[in-house]
Amino acid sequence: MEGFQEELVSALREVVSNSHWQCVGEKRSFKATCTKLFSEDGEHLVLIHTTDDKFYAMDSSCPHEGGPLEQGDIEELCDGRLALTCPWHYFEFCLDDGSSSTGLQNQVYEVKVYEGKVYIQTQNALSLTPWKETPCTVSVNSEPAAISQGSDAESTLSYWACKILSTADPQEKVKLTQHVQTLWESGKISEIGQMEPPAQPQRKENLIIVQPGRIKRGKGGTLSSRIALLHSMANIEQWAIDLSWDIIARFAHFRLCTGETLHVLCTSMSVLSHQHYSLLEKRLAELDSNFGALPVHNGLWQSAADTAHDLLGRLAIVHMVHEARGLDVHPQTMQRFSTQGDDSSVRILEVIYTDEITHVAAGLKWFTYICGKEQRDCLSTFHELVPLYFKGYLKPPFNTEGRRSAGMSEEVLLSLMPSPIDFILIK
Repeated sequence: MEGFQEELVSALREVVSNSHWQCVGEKRSFKATCTKLFSEDGEHLVLIHTTDDKFYAMDSSCPHEGGPLEQGDIEELCDGRLALTCPWHYFEFCLDDGSSSTGLQNQVYEVKVYEGKVYIQTQNALSLTPWKETPCTVSVNSEPAAISQGSDAESTLSYWACKILSTADPQEKVKLTQHVQTLWESGKISEIGQMEPPAQPQRKENLIIVQPGRIKRGKGGTLSSRIALLHSMANIEQWAIDLSWDIIARFAHFRLCTGETLHVLCTSMSVLSHQHYSLLEKRLAELDSNFGALPVHNGLWQSAADTAHDLLGRLAIVHMVHEARGLDVHPQTMQRFSTQGDDSSVRILEVIYTDEITHVAAGLKWFTYICGKEQRDCLSTFHELVPLYFKGYLKPPFNTEGRRSAGMSEEVLLSLMPSPIDFILIK
């Protein structure tokens, strides 16, 4: 009998090995609802432990835009099944099969508990702690291609736009933006000019760039999570600087027959973004941190790359979707910081929130204007563009007051509608 038991144990071990079952730890170790499990190949998982003592596992990166599902909440669907909700845009994914009412699908993994240990069926090695990150190295080129110092092009806005995009140091980006603002207001720069912008803005060599879903931002309940949130916002503002300058250079050929041009507007928006970045960088220093202390992602730039050939698409997605979504989540973030007594950070967030309303309003204004010049219906054009460049749809809560202040209100379409989200543009 003893020999039979040994053979049985050996056979079971072979089955586990051949089936790629990974033991992730003792069951008693997983008391939290969600636990992130780090995979060596970067495709991390989230282990979910429900109140009825069942375990589930799925990819931790939301299929929509890489949101951290390990920071999400469990909710009950209409059919009684449980789902994990993404904290970014509130997409829900059924724990049983990873399906979502949005039409997206997340990868799920079979989980078993045996003799007090939790096993997940996957070929990848899993760990409760992060694997060592590899710094992302980028080339640093502070000069735009095909332009040399002293050329006539230096008096054009496009030259300086490309120079800023090609500058890796965020502090230097801020200084150059301030410099260009002075040159523009003094009349020393009077032409838009035209030149090819870099495919992607430069970043410092020591900056660790990871996939969006691998960024842990927290919810603001601790000092470390507030630092993570501020760091994430600083990263967004740095991209906002680049996005404004990219429009100036990439769409330099676009001319408007109005007193206020799109290029002037983007210059002023870049100035606001650099002010936001400076405020956040200073606040991080006050909290004994700095920008670059944590990993960052370049997910926002993907929208810019997708719309590099389409100005209306750029305005629709960056300003009327992403920045408008920022208005939705900003009040909640301010409330979390306020609850922790972090009034200094709250004052900074209030400034950013007010300016973000003007950013959304600006995008809506020029989107509406260009549609009018091209004799296109504004709402139907928006409906055509969103499915091309934006996956899924947005779920509540929506900041109706903030959106209305920007000239926009939202109306979620019925699930049978082909377009992912419907915005009503207030004329």
